Amino acid sequence: MDIIFIRELRAETLVGIYAWERQVRQTIEIDLEIALPSSRACETDNVEDTIDYSRVVRRVHEELERHQFKLLEALAEHLARCIREEFKAPWVRVSVAKLRMMHGVKQLGVVIERGQRPG
Repeated sequence: MDIIFIRELRAETLVGIYAWERQVRQTIEIDLEIALPSSRACETDNVEDTIDYSRVVRRVHEELERHQFKLLEALAEHLARCIREEFKAPWVRVSVAKLRMMHGVKQLGVVIERGQRPG
């Protein structure tokens, strides 16, 4: 199984259950692991045979501009669905964290996995 990953993608978005969170954009950090639909790129050395990292990053930013979420769980689910559908990924792991939201806590967040992890 071949997996691409994107680590520490930072983005500004409105997310949260409190009124102030619905008005002030927060920086969140996203980590993605995405199973490739095939391993052809290893042989062809052609970006068209893999998932283009820059397209994934662009789509994440676009989705965060279009949608607002109360829960990080819902945000992660939305990104997982988008990546699986648009990029035909059989499996994805999405980690979404808020940064320094509580005194003494560097990050808090959620990690979800969706799809069948190829073995």
